[in-house]
Amino acid sequence: MLRSGWETMLRGMYPPDDQVTVGPTATFGPPAAHPAIVRGMTAFDELDDYLALPRVTSLTMSPDGSRLVIVQSTLDEKAASYTDALWEVDTTGGVPARRLTHGSAGESNPTFTSDGDLLFTAARGQNDAPMSLWRLPAAGGEAERLASRRGGFASVHAASAADRILLTASVLGHSDSDDERIRKVREEGAVTAVLHTGYPVRYWDHDLGPDQPHLLVPAEDGRFTDLTPGIRGSLRDAKIDIAADGSFAAVTWVVPGPRASRRVSLVRIDLGTGLRTPLVDDVTGDAAQPAISPDGTTLAYLHESVGDAENPPKVTVRVLDIASGTTSAEASEWDRRPTSLAWLPDGSGLVLTADDQGRAPVFVHRLGDPRPERLTADDAAYTHVHVAPDGHRLYALRASYEAPPHPVRIELAGPEAGAVTPLPAPARLPELPGRLVELNTETDDGTTVRAWFALPHTASAADPAPLVLWVHGGPLSSWNTWSWRWNPWLLVARGYAVLLPDPALSTGYGDEFIRRGWGRWGREPYTDLMAITDVAVARDDIDEDRTAAMGGSFGGYLANWIAGHTDRFRAIVSHAGLWALDQFVPTTDVAWYWQREMTPEMAVENSPHLFVAHIVTPMLVIHGDKDYRVPIGEALRLWYELLDESGLPAEDDGTTAHRFLYFPSENHWVLRPQHAKIWYRTVDAFLSEHVLGRPLDLPDELG
Repeated sequence: MLRSGWETMLRGMYPPDDQVTVGPTATFGPPAAHPAIVRGMTAFDELDDYLALPRVTSLTMSPDGSRLVIVQSTLDEKAASYTDALWEVDTTGGVPARRLTHGSAGESNPTFTSDGDLLFTAARGQNDAPMSLWRLPAAGGEAERLASRRGGFASVHAASAADRILLTASVLGHSDSDDERIRKVREEGAVTAVLHTGYPVRYWDHDLGPDQPHLLVPAEDGRFTDLTPGIRGSLRDAKIDIAADGSFAAVTWVVPGPRASRRVSLVRIDLGTGLRTPLVDDVTGDAAQPAISPDGTTLAYLHESVGDAENPPKVTVRVLDIASGTTSAEASEWDRRPTSLAWLPDGSGLVLTADDQGRAPVFVHRLGDPRPERLTADDAAYTHVHVAPDGHRLYALRASYEAPPHPVRIELAGPEAGAVTPLPAPARLPELPGRLVELNTETDDGTTVRAWFALPHTASAADPAPLVLWVHGGPLSSWNTWSWRWNPWLLVARGYAVLLPDPALSTGYGDEFIRRGWGRWGREPYTDLMAITDVAVARDDIDEDRTAAMGGSFGGYLANWIAGHTDRFRAIVSHAGLWALDQFVPTTDVAWYWQREMTPEMAVENSPHLFVAHIVTPMLVIHGDKDYRVPIGEALRLWYELLDESGLPAEDDGTTAHRFLYFPSENHWVLRPQHAKIWYRTVDAFLSEHVLGRPLDLPDELG
């Protein structure tokens, strides 16, 4: 049951019906305090308090730069799911955030039109269309529903200087005109069958087809014109940018290839006629993140080269002159992997983000320069970057392991360039139950490996803390930003110190750092983890005899590998971990990607299942059945072989020190609030039993 006070205030923001009501009805500032703080605790001491923390998930800016809107998720009254609402954030920082929408089913995809109206998608009720299109007029007043369709809308995009909008939607049949009829027949007959003609058939946590993503534009008769009739999967997970004048869109376009492969190109789609012409079609790599210049003549994008068994993929910034078709590679001397890009208003350069030494700063790149200049100097990671049209400032979400995402203003020019100002958000940032430090070590090959280290306030030489090594997923990733799903502070609040290292294959340290671990998953990534763990346990505020290791996805793979290669830890938690690499590649949803690196020889050399007999440490295996990235077969085989072949097998009566936490309805991450709560409580109980020697009761919900 939810606690009173904070949660009651959050629930009170919602009216008791399914109507989407918006407008300048009330202003909400940050609450005085979370009830946990009033009790002398933090929101991480109790899982109910943690789950109730509001979460900012996105930010968008109006074309004139005068308005910012964020999406904030809050826990519903049953604590069963999160509901999104739109809030306006003052760009000057002088006015509290103002809530714009109050729909009980939530709102998403906020997008400003050229005249300042706010478009968004919202579900009216559980039995109606999944997502209708709504508009909140710039002049104020209530929102109005502009359009709906049986299959709903996935996203909405608008031109910044013209009256033009573009929607993405799933369509059954040849075009949107077929959708209503076919969808009704399938629903009434409870038909779920899909006949596939290509690959993939699943993606992350959902089955693909038979509907396909299409691009729609509103027609004069109130219906929609389908700009992409007859396509099959080409717009899967598409990234879209519309020219300011609304004449065309640049869209990522999936091109199928031999042996179930695929590549991603960029196409130009005329928003008046639907005429599709190629912009970028490069067999050496995939194109992503298209960004059209303010004058519509140039296209910037990210290019990811196709890796192979010896060479990891490399991400670079490229700029296309649309008229001539000439492409230039930018920032040729920059040894980082850019993650986003946006144009400066005058078209002279780009604003970029990239992982860098456990951070993800904002960079400014002038076209033609060998490398960009770093703009932000703090320890944060920045996302959803928007450049104000006057070129003087940026707006973004900032996060780190000391704070969840929150809106900020960044000075772009002048003597204050790089200065960051937090903007008033609907909820204050949570107080942490410990402190964050940074660790470094040098490995045998002379490489520096670093980590974030979260410690409880009580950790000292007189009271050393037990240690949990937490390995990140990816593998091309970094522990550089806040995670609601993998949050170390929940363990810190229980008295553990949590080590968050970036071993070989991690991003933010250059291409050679990735190459060290490429195709060598069980070598440098593993030895880097052991080296930084040695540094952590050598501290006098850490108890080297009470340690555990855990990880999810690729981190789960390394947890499995660690289990078969050392007995130094008292417990190991493996969430959604790869176990048998020869089995994983052909069953994952993106087999073509993993196959590039994972040759048969690499799979044999690096597969954890071949070392099951060496496992003597109790393991907690966790997996969701709807995980298509690391299919459930990995956990099922791991569980059977742990009980049948490990050095800590099941007893004659079938009992074992190992545990398997199975979520039939969850995916790669385990997202439902009450399932996340069970996840953390089970992990806590498992670690407490084996690391602390203090058995805890398991959640009652597990029976």
